[in-house]
Amino acid sequence: MKIALAQTNHTIGAFEENLENIARVSQKALGKGARLVIFPELALAGYPPKDLLERPDFVKKANIALERLCEKRLNIAILLGTITENTTGIGKPLFNSAVLIDNGRIVSTIHKQLLPTYDVFDEARYFKEGDIQDPVTLEDLKIGITICEDIWNEPGLCPKCESYERDPVKELVKKGVDLLVNISSSPFCIGKLELRKNILKALSIQYNIPFLYCNSVGGQDCLVFDGASFCMSQDGQVVCQAHPFEEDLVIYDTYTKRGEIHSVYSCDEEAVSMALVLALRDYTRRCGIKKVTLGLSGGIDSSLTACLAVDALGRKNVLGVLMPSPYTSKESIEDALELARNLNIETVTLPITEIFESYMKTLNGIFSGLPMNVTEENIQARIRGNLLMAISNKLGHMVLSTGNKSEFAVGYCTLYGDMSGGYALISDVPKQLVYRVSRFINRKHQVIPERVFEKPPSAELRPNQKDQDDLPPYEILDPILELYLEERLSVDEICKRGFDEETVKRIVRMVDRNEYKRIQAPLGPKITSKAFCCGRRYPVAHGYRPF
Repeated sequence: MKIALAQTNHTIGAFEENLENIARVSQKALGKGARLVIFPELALAGYPPKDLLERPDFVKKANIALERLCEKRLNIAILLGTITENTTGIGKPLFNSAVLIDNGRIVSTIHKQLLPTYDVFDEARYFKEGDIQDPVTLEDLKIGITICEDIWNEPGLCPKCESYERDPVKELVKKGVDLLVNISSSPFCIGKLELRKNILKALSIQYNIPFLYCNSVGGQDCLVFDGASFCMSQDGQVVCQAHPFEEDLVIYDTYTKRGEIHSVYSCDEEAVSMALVLALRDYTRRCGIKKVTLGLSGGIDSSLTACLAVDALGRKNVLGVLMPSPYTSKESIEDALELARNLNIETVTLPITEIFESYMKTLNGIFSGLPMNVTEENIQARIRGNLLMAISNKLGHMVLSTGNKSEFAVGYCTLYGDMSGGYALISDVPKQLVYRVSRFINRKHQVIPERVFEKPPSAELRPNQKDQDDLPPYEILDPILELYLEERLSVDEICKRGFDEETVKRIVRMVDRNEYKRIQAPLGPKITSKAFCCGRRYPVAHGYRPF
């Protein structure tokens, strides 16, 4: 039997659009000789629907979409994810389900058994857990069906996941299966594809059974789904592979136990670049946004953001705004303009010196006798934020915030200033990774001027300012932030990794006291294992002290 893995891009709640896409791809799979086509988790409703699931009309429309798919009577069996209702009256009112449709009727419904409630997931809020069900039979092939988290239960391979008493894969294998399938909506982060393959490899070898994995693709608010669906042979080899970060359809043959192999990314930097481009493209498309505006400072962060925006939306839909202050260097202006020429994007220059001087004149009385400090720096950042938002309001552009994760972590950013915007594209990208992704973009020809890489990072809000005047060097800051935020290590544990105790304490203090800023920041795509915009739920006001 030929089985198609259809990794499709679903818009939450766009039932008609999702239905037509599923029907179109199913016909394409049929044309390639497939008997069964497999779609991702919640393919009809989109993932994650969050509190839309609490709306009865949303659930009703999901049911109607499923009925309409059955009525199409496509000449191919379809396995896909959708929401179904719990009619027992006990527990949550919905199931996260997989349904198998053949000859226009639902021949099997399987409910997700393990409901994650960690990191970005909150499924127990909406769904009731399913019970173990029998394998389904299609053309004498016994197929064990699982849904996403149902396979994330391997001790040692999933250290940051929940520990479950039940093991859906083991229970299915006991009932006898020829093939295991997992339909998934698994968000991307660096290293995630390798982790998925390690889990499926372990399961395939342990049970001596091939495993088919079908994942969603697309950007949804702060989550990016990378697709990269694959089939693992019973001896742990990838025998079928879909492209990452785009819709794709690949065929696996149960007779030859082989399938189509499509290329994946070559390095983390390429994966991050692809993830951010997809995230911005889908966010703007789903929100009806055509064009974006961003400040061009001549620094590495705005340069990378501009490059990604052009890749996502096209050069005609990106406007760069130069806003030089009394402290902006000639070199920064030159670098910003050279970048814009290389990208062939429109720019406008709005000097802020006179505006800044008018602020200072207005505040002269209340500031009388007080020395200059960060206040004057923040005023410049807020002037720029106001100008960008004015352009956004007048021209209908969305402002892209250009701050990186290192800055957001320690509060090296200004509320209502450089944090202004509708989408913070690189807010989960640490500073050192910003440089590496930028180098990757420059690998074929120089888009970002070389001087942008060479000059010390600076906000240029006071004479001769450098980031390292206020922060530890990024080669020290970023590893400490990763250990504290992603690995959740204590100060003592971080110091045992060879870092200076006072430096660690200083960084931890900066992280903890700036939660109030991050909670007001624009959302941005998650690409690390722990992002600020989603999955990290810390109180702003609390009395806990980590040292």
